[in-house]
Amino acid sequence: MNWKTTIVICCVILLLAASVITVINLTEPKAQRTSASKRTAMLVEVTHGELGTFQPEILVMGAVRPDKEIVLSPRVGGEIVSISQSFTPGGFVDEGEVLLQIDPADYEVVLLQRKSELLQASADLELELGRQDLAQKDYKELEGTISSEYKSLVLRTPQLNTARSRVEAAEAAVRRAELDLERTRIRAPFAAHIINREANVGSQVSPGESLGKLVGIKHYWVEAAVPVSSLRWIDFSEERESSGAGVHIRNRAAWPEGTFREGSVHRLIGELEDQTRLARVLITVADPLSHEPESAELPPLMIGSFVEARIAGIPIQDVIRIDREYVRQDDTIWIDENGVLRIRELEIVFQDDEFAYVRSGLSTADQVIMTNLATVFDGAALRLAEGTQ
Repeated sequence: MNWKTTIVICCVILLLAASVITVINLTEPKAQRTSASKRTAMLVEVTHGELGTFQPEILVMGAVRPDKEIVLSPRVGGEIVSISQSFTPGGFVDEGEVLLQIDPADYEVVLLQRKSELLQASADLELELGRQDLAQKDYKELEGTISSEYKSLVLRTPQLNTARSRVEAAEAAVRRAELDLERTRIRAPFAAHIINREANVGSQVSPGESLGKLVGIKHYWVEAAVPVSSLRWIDFSEERESSGAGVHIRNRAAWPEGTFREGSVHRLIGELEDQTRLARVLITVADPLSHEPESAELPPLMIGSFVEARIAGIPIQDVIRIDREYVRQDDTIWIDENGVLRIRELEIVFQDDEFAYVRSGLSTADQVIMTNLATVFDGAALRLAEGTQ
């Protein structure tokens, strides 16, 4: 191959390459700039409020405390010679039941002595009454010769008064000795639950010394902390014989789900808590230890435990009730108005832990938005999720 042929071949190759490059450039797709974001209607679910008269529930926390609580102590001293089997921590005793017996021997002896002194004083009075007859005769014989200021002496009036006073004093001493003897038997002042015992057989006790702690079993109190703003919705008992608003009491930490005790509002304590500035309300629970047969299946209340109390409030009339979680910031609510978001201000009468009770700003026809939205402004486009209306 000569050089001329080589040059021709190279030129042909160059022309072919140029043609291929030209075709590629002419057929290459061009990139077009489009918007990175496209405005779409927000997907929401809606619900409706309910018009009517509703009874709100005021959810509060409280501590259990006894209605009756005493430290048992003797009124006489001595050695304890017996203790009732019921007088043990956790035991139950009836009103008037003998819990401890102090050695009565010394007090029996004293009672015999006081009775003997009473017999002696009574005998002295009888003798003096016999002398009164003689004194009356002497006075009649001397009547008219003795001045009136000596009359009482002649009639032995001072001696008679002294004899009578000795009898009265002896009777009082006998009564006191009988009381002391009776007080050697220490009884339960009311039906009680034994919290602790601090004495045993053989213990030497003195008046006022602690023997144990008792609490009444008829009622317990729950001292609940209530916001001051909620007090006007609680029905307090005006009369001592009637009970206030009903209460459901739960101990979430210790009781099975759905288990509760019933109580009633008793009194409002007229002092706010120092730290929280909340009002204190006493709630009464009957048979708190489930001691009676009719409440045997209910869980007992433990003194000092913290419980949840739901107080039935005074009914609120002609309001719309809506779930509290749908009320937004500053007492507003989101409404779907024909596919457009509207923000409404509400007049809320009261809110409990579940519902808000609305006086104005909402109707039953309004579609309340249930969905939490990231971007919220009045007039935003909305679209309903399937199955909602």
